[in-house]
Amino acid sequence: MWILFFKRARFEKFFAFSNHILLTCKHSLAYALVMNMDQLFKALADPTRRKILDELSAHDGQTLFELCSRLLLRHQIASTRQAISQHLAILEAAKLVMVKRQGRYKFHYINTSPLHAIQQRWGENKKEDS
Repeated sequence: MWILFFKRARFEKFFAFSNHILLTCKHSLAYALVMNMDQLFKALADPTRRKILDELSAHDGQTLFELCSRLLLRHQIASTRQAISQHLAILEAAKLVMVKRQGRYKFHYINTSPLHAIQQRWGENKKEDS
């Protein structure tokens, strides 16, 4: 522990980063913003996940059972509950779906704020060019 403290103190003294954030070699720390965009595009790449988002935008706050039945009736997607649950996990990781537990039920809600990040990233440049 003392060796790590000494090396870090020497490093900070040598580079004098008093007001700056030190980046590490850890992928999850240094590239967190890029990973969020990657997860977002991965989540949007699958047509089943896009249909799940369509259903949540039409009727927010659905359980897994309600989503499975709506996907079967409206979109003829006959996936198992486990498959839909895995799709929901990917959407949750991308922060496109928020979950609220009530008793033994999980209610899923759509979150469009990651989509606004995409619009801000490329939409603002388009307005400036016009």
